[in-house]
Amino acid sequence: MSQSSTPPAPVPPLVSLVVAVTTYRRNDWLAELLPQLVDQASAARADEAAGIGRARVVVVDNDPDAGAREVVEAVRAAGADEPEAAEIGPHYAHEPVPGITAARNRALDEAADARLLVFIDDDELTRPGWLTSLVRAWRAHGCAAVSGPWYPRFESEPGAWVRGSGVFSAVTAEDGAVMTKAATNNLLLDLDAVRGLGLRFDARYGLSGGEDSAFLGALRQGGGVIRFAADAALDERVPASRATRPWVLRRSLRSGATWAAVRVEAASGAAGLGMRARYAAKGALRAGRDGALALVSAARRDEAGRGRHEAACAGALGMVLGAVGGRVQEYSRGPRLPWRKK
Repeated sequence: MSQSSTPPAPVPPLVSLVVAVTTYRRNDWLAELLPQLVDQASAARADEAAGIGRARVVVVDNDPDAGAREVVEAVRAAGADEPEAAEIGPHYAHEPVPGITAARNRALDEAADARLLVFIDDDELTRPGWLTSLVRAWRAHGCAAVSGPWYPRFESEPGAWVRGSGVFSAVTAEDGAVMTKAATNNLLLDLDAVRGLGLRFDARYGLSGGEDSAFLGALRQGGGVIRFAADAALDERVPASRATRPWVLRRSLRSGATWAAVRVEAASGAAGLGMRARYAAKGALRAGRDGALALVSAARRDEAGRGRHEAACAGALGMVLGAVGGRVQEYSRGPRLPWRKK
C-alpha cells in the first residue's frame, strides 16, 4: 500500500457520485432506506452548488444467499417511471466473500468510474439534505473525506445504564472542523485521493471491525484531510437487542481491541513492540481505575455513572487484548468466540 501523498485533482464543475450501502440480512430496514437514498441522490443532482453530474445508488449485499436482491429490484421497479430511475437505481452488487472489508472493497470497485463515494450502513435513516451537505462540504474545503453526525433512534427507551455508557452518544463537532477519526456509516470519500494513495480496506479487520479506522488512518498519514459537515445528519436504528448491558460491553471490548490493534499493526519492528507494551500497560491501568469507579457508582446507585465506567473498563480491557494480538470477532458468522488470536 503506497503512502506517498497525492493531493486530489482539481474539482471540475460536475462530478460523478456513488452512494454505497453495505448490507447483510436486514431486508426490512433496507427496503425503508433505499427510497430515501434515491431521493437524496435526486436532490443532490438538482442542487447546482453540489455539482453532481451523475449519481448512482449501489447496494453491496454481503449475504452469500443474495437475500437483498429482491428488495433492490422491488425498489427499482417502484421508481421505474421516474426519468432518473435507470441511472440512479438502486443497483445491486453481490459480494459473497464474508466480512465487512470485502463489502467495503466491493463498493470501491463499483465506484471505479466515480469521483466521489459515499458510504452508509443499512441501519441508518437519512435526514433532509444529508447527501447534498456532504458534497457541498467537500467542494467548500477541497478535502479527501467528509463525515457527518448520526443520532440514535432507539426502538425502545434505554435504561440509565445504557444511556450513561456513552456508546450511543452522537459524535459532533463544529461545522468544517478537521477530524482525526470518522466512521464509514456516514462518510464521503474523494476517490482521487484514495486512488492516489493506493488504499483498500484491510482484510485483517474483516470479522473484527476497525477496517474504517485503519483505512482513514492511512488516508490521513498520506496527507488526506477529513472535515465535518454538521448538517449531513443520519439517524441510526438501535434495536432493543442492542440497548442492553451485555451488548454494550461486547461492543466496548471490541472497540478497545481494534483501536489498539490498528495502531500497533501500523507500526513495525521495535516501535511496534514498544507500542504493544505501552498500550497493554495503559489499558490495564485504565481498566483498574474504571472498574473501581464502577463499584463506587454501584454503591451510590448511580446507574448512569456505573454504565459509563463499566463500558470504559471493557474498552480498556479490549485495549490490552488488542495490544497482545487478540481479536473480538464481532462479525463472525460461525460460533461466537469471546476473542481469537490473529
